[in-house]
Amino acid sequence: MAGEEALAAVFAQSDASLSDREAAIARGESLPLTETVDAVIALTQGLVAAYVAAAGIKAPPAADADILEAFKVLVKGDPAWNAIRDNCRELVYYRNCINMGRRDALPNVPEKMAVRTARHVYLYIKTRCIREGRLAD
Repeated sequence: MAGEEALAAVFAQSDASLSDREAAIARGESLPLTETVDAVIALTQGLVAAYVAAAGIKAPPAADADILEAFKVLVKGDPAWNAIRDNCRELVYYRNCINMGRRDALPNVPEKMAVRTARHVYLYIKTRCIREGRLAD
């Protein structure tokens, strides 16, 4: 039960964080790009790690694992997770563009896209958790 409670807590925190950003976007506010991308990558890593820990089948990714390393742990032995692979890679692409000073290579309003991409990953993992009985509806 403790694993399910921890999983539910991670989902609640993630939902609140995404909802705050989505509300700011809806109000027409600008989100800081670097901070937003870093936050949604951390959020996505947290969701992946929480799912792996709650499932109890695989060793959770290291705390300092990159999002793509964490994703490899998730997908190993279960290729259905590849449905969110490109979403994780997109977030890393945004971070890499920022780090290389290539904001010109990003799509229009990348901070909005990062939030929407993270929401997609959130919903995908949450739906799977509900289907598996790890989270309540």
